[in-house]
Amino acid sequence: MGIAERKIRQKEEVKSAILETAWQLVKKEGWQQLSIRKIADAIEYSVPVIYDHFENKEAILFEIGKHGFQLLSKKMQQAKDKFTDPAEQLKAMADAYWNFAFKNKEYYQLMFGLGMPCCEIEKNMPEKSYFRNLVMGSIDEIIKKNKVPVTNACLKYHTFWSVIHGLISIKMMRGADTTDDLNKLVLDDAVAGIIKNLER
Repeated sequence: MGIAERKIRQKEEVKSAILETAWQLVKKEGWQQLSIRKIADAIEYSVPVIYDHFENKEAILFEIGKHGFQLLSKKMQQAKDKFTDPAEQLKAMADAYWNFAFKNKEYYQLMFGLGMPCCEIEKNMPEKSYFRNLVMGSIDEIIKKNKVPVTNACLKYHTFWSVIHGLISIKMMRGADTTDDLNKLVLDDAVAGIIKNLER
């Protein structure tokens, strides 16, 4: 391995170590307590080393949020692939989304700015489009299958996501840890209602 290749590999290793350290600090102390100084102290590097790899704390959060969207998309794809019926796919994806949010609360809070000052991560994240495409695919199939061309698929997607995200946000902000309660029943009922509306 040449000197240039070694330097590139070392830079990537330091970058990965910074991200992993930031993630561990977040899990221990929360997003609000994260700082470049804390990351530098924990990883035993100087602050300028952190800035050599990331422009600021927001750049670190962006990378972690990106990984969160990738994980969410993977879980939803796995859930969708278990079914061929688009209505069952929507139900499975809603469950996968719900379960991801509560098993990965730190990721979810960062991805959607819950309890954080005006987070721009979700708005600028191309990985979010993968989630949208998964859901829209099943919605479009239901519409085509039931020959209801006047149905606004985009509106139905936003309804689907708003219901899930809204219920998760309410539950997270209240600090409840259990997932098998009234909110989940409301989610199941809402998703069933959306599917029924699509099939009319």
